[in-house]
Amino acid sequence: MKNYFLMLFSLCVFLTVQNLKAEKLAPEQIIGARTISTGTAKLFLDRGYPFVDVRGKSDFDKGHLPGAYHLSVKSDDFTVENLSKIAAKDAAVIFYCNGIACLGSAMATEQAVLWGWEKVFYYREGYKGWQAAKY
Repeated sequence: MKNYFLMLFSLCVFLTVQNLKAEKLAPEQIIGARTISTGTAKLFLDRGYPFVDVRGKSDFDKGHLPGAYHLSVKSDDFTVENLSKIAAKDAAVIFYCNGIACLGSAMATEQAVLWGWEKVFYYREGYKGWQAAKY
């Protein structure tokens, strides 16, 4: 009986931990934006679309997509004015961060849509996806 309760308790703890982990994953879709894959991100980068790295400065300095702009979503620099310097409201703009376990690009994408950007792309796989593809 004691082993049964121990197993049941362990199962409850395991399921709770799994649910907490799942809640920290970035959403797959953002209303008003289009989620893109790493392959599409490569195509867009090759076409010269502006990519905005919304991670912190130290992460950006360690590595980023070629030609990406840095505009940390968790700083006072993430403003309509600064985003307007990167892309007009009627032009395409792509946001990324560290991948599916990072919520920064989801937050930035949502904010850009709220601010009125019309062609917002959400690169959910982010820098980790880019590295995994070895581009």
